Amino acid sequence: MFEQTFKNIDDVLRKDAGCTSELDYTEQTSWLLFLKYLDALEQDKATVATLEGKKYTHILDEPYRWESWAAPKNGLGMIDHNATQTGDDLITFVNGQLFPYLQGFKQKASGPNTIEYKVGEIFSEIKNRIQSGYNLREAIDHIDELRFQSQTEKHELSHLYEAKIKNMGNAGRNGGEYYTPRPLIRAIVAVTAPKLGETICDPAVGSAGFLCESFEYLREQNLRRTTAQDRALQTRTFYGKEKKSLAYVIAIMNMILHGIEAPNIIHTNTLAENLADVQEKDRFDIIFANPPFGGKERKEVQQNFPIRTGETAFLFLQHFIKVLKAGGRAGVVIKNTFLSNTDNASVSLRQKLLEECNLHTVLDCPGGTFIGAGVKTVVLFFEKGRKTRKVWFYQLDPGRNMGKTNPLNDADLAEFIELQKAQADSPKSWSVDVKDIDPNTFDLSVKNPNGGEEIAHRSPQEIMAEIAALDAESAKVLGKIRGLV
Repeated sequence: MFEQTFKNIDDVLRKDAGCTSELDYTEQTSWLLFLKYLDALEQDKATVATLEGKKYTHILDEPYRWESWAAPKNGLGMIDHNATQTGDDLITFVNGQLFPYLQGFKQKASGPNTIEYKVGEIFSEIKNRIQSGYNLREAIDHIDELRFQSQTEKHELSHLYEAKIKNMGNAGRNGGEYYTPRPLIRAIVAVTAPKLGETICDPAVGSAGFLCESFEYLREQNLRRTTAQDRALQTRTFYGKEKKSLAYVIAIMNMILHGIEAPNIIHTNTLAENLADVQEKDRFDIIFANPPFGGKERKEVQQNFPIRTGETAFLFLQHFIKVLKAGGRAGVVIKNTFLSNTDNASVSLRQKLLEECNLHTVLDCPGGTFIGAGVKTVVLFFEKGRKTRKVWFYQLDPGRNMGKTNPLNDADLAEFIELQKAQADSPKSWSVDVKDIDPNTFDLSVKNPNGGEEIAHRSPQEIMAEIAALDAESAKVLGKIRGLV
């Protein structure tokens, strides 16, 4: 129903000098979508208040409501082109009046979990990149065609928005940071099996894929919910933290389109929090996350962690363990080199994980799972508060080369989900007793005894030696060619 509208919006943004990539298209669509959604939300609340004989106080003042500046209507409900701004007038209003007004909501809001705070936070972090007022007018007219009235409409919009996030990830640059393949997320959620009443957090929330899929899972698994349970799902179940501005905005919009009115997403650097300050009220029942790989944090941030390392993923893993409740569960994506790295931080972290948590499952993902990423990954499933006694491994092998045109799908993960319930052995799965793991290295990169190939993790020294050998061979061949010339 709305797919053509999204395509039309992208076509408009491609013509604009201020928008150069899928990241820009998603960002600019997001703030416009958010204001259109806010207008629909306010209209719904005003209607309910009128039916109940109450007065509704709008969040936005009249000149800054969508129906006033973006899409004023005539008596027939059609856009009144005589009252709409366009060209330079529209750009001047948006940049000089609308954005400064919306940014001010951050100071006025009663708390970070209110819709008012989200308004202020979003418009403090992004800016209008659309330079042509005529392009902006065209984009607004397309956005105005979208409706948030029914569950069917919201469902379709959420799927289209997910497709935009996926395209942004495929486009390169740093877009891939925000997108974890949804089939993989659904498998992680299914194995962890959240229950109503449990709190779920993603401290590296990205586009909020884990939280959105958890919301869908809980609704599908609990079709007969009470009003109180629905209220808890809306306000006291899902939590996230995100450092980057664009990802924060996308996460908010993605959750809104999935049905969460005021998402509990905080714009902050999770790793800047001192683990020594974490109290019981700060802990969660479930952690889902795909923390950024290969990032680096400053020395003062590393001071917050007992195992100091510049690798952000390893700092995040320490954070996850700390903020889990006793008995809490986690499903975490991490580079597969974590299983075998020989540096002190990696060895200490594997020891910590095995001794403080029950690392019951490791899912080894094939190359190409993350499109555009040059690393292989594993998913660690663990429960806090019990030592690991046995680790069940599953080597995912879809039987094909995966890529942009042949991505991971739900069927690829069906066997893993089924076998994991009993942690059964198969040609692709096996178990390892902790007693058989080297107590000096805690190396977890073991060979599949059922015919699978050993997971190869070459040391940096081996890689450098091979590079040197290849350089020497190239120099030799080049010398021969020079001799012939």
